Amino acid sequence: MSITKSLSQDFNFKKDHDAILVKDLDKSAGFYAEIFGLEEIYNAGLGENFRWFQLNDKVQIHLIKSNEDFKPHKGVHLAINTDDLEGFMEFLRSKKVHFENWPGKANTTNTRPDGIKQIYIEDPDGYWIEVNDNKL
Repeated sequence: MSITKSLSQDFNFKKDHDAILVKDLDKSAGFYAEIFGLEEIYNAGLGENFRWFQLNDKVQIHLIKSNEDFKPHKGVHLAINTDDLEGFMEFLRSKKVHFENWPGKANTTNTRPDGIKQIYIEDPDGYWIEVNDNKL
C-alpha cells in the first residue's frame, strides 16, 4: 500500500468536475445558479444540451440533458462546504427548499464522526447534495 500511495502522489491529483444527467436542463441550471450562486461558464462548445457551472474553488459541475432513466441515491452524492452552514440553512428556509440531515430529519443538521456538521438537499432531478462546514 505504501508503494501505491507514494507513486500516486507524484501525479498531484485535484478535482476537476462532476457530471450529472438531468431531465430539464433549464430547471436544473436555475437551481444551481439560484440556490448555490454558481457561475455558469462556457461549455467548451458542446451545444445546447450541456451547461457548465463553477464553484469558488474552480471545480465544475456539468449538467447534461438526458432522457435516460436514472435513480439518484443519497449514498451517492455531491459534497460541498460552506463557511456559513447556519446562514445557508436560513437561506434554504426562506426559499422553501427542503433540507434534512443524513438520517432524514427535516430542517436540521447532524454531526459526522469527524465533527463536521452536514445537511442534504435534493436538486430537481433528485440528486442529493451534501453541504457541510468542513474547513478544507
